Amino acid sequence: MALHIIDHPLVQHKLSLMRDKSASTKKFKELLKEISMFMGYEITRDFPLTYEEIETPLMKMNAPKISGKKVVIAPILRAGLGMVEGLTTLIPSARVGHIGMYRDEETCLPVFYYYKMPANKERLVIVTDPMLATGGSACDAIERLKADGYTAIRLMCLIASPQGVKTVMDKHPDVDIYLAALDEGLNEKNYILPGLGDAGDRIFGTR
Repeated sequence: MALHIIDHPLVQHKLSLMRDKSASTKKFKELLKEISMFMGYEITRDFPLTYEEIETPLMKMNAPKISGKKVVIAPILRAGLGMVEGLTTLIPSARVGHIGMYRDEETCLPVFYYYKMPANKERLVIVTDPMLATGGSACDAIERLKADGYTAIRLMCLIASPQGVKTVMDKHPDVDIYLAALDEGLNEKNYILPGLGDAGDRIFGTR
């Protein structure tokens, strides 16, 4: 599929405010909500339309309405939760699943401690996680969704490293990736550079 980098000036401006280490938890969460909503416009840009007859105060008309795209937002816990509110503001009818996991230190395999998704496998799933660093968590989440029967999956992240993007595209070439920024790379602790630090800590005030 494809990599989409959303370079709208408002998105880039708000991302710069988020990167600033002086941004408060309240400000960080507000900005993440706003950026997520802007990104939602792009991730839904290709939704098909149908036309239904309605009556305005002046006359009847064939009005465009979204056709056939039922959406599930699937945040990877915990940081992915920070992107849900912006998307549900844009798509109030969207269902919200949850994907909670960690990697076993001995086996290096993903352990899912919580996984809850709607039963309808035909829905489009938007996986959210602010940071795409190594790509491991995103790939594990996508793999689990595919094993569960979901076939239409998109990944929405705030920033990513080139390594993380390559990992996801190599393992899941059928999944479109949406970013606000593609950063330089990773440091020795696999933090994205220049990045914005630990997104989960900054969202929930645990830094």
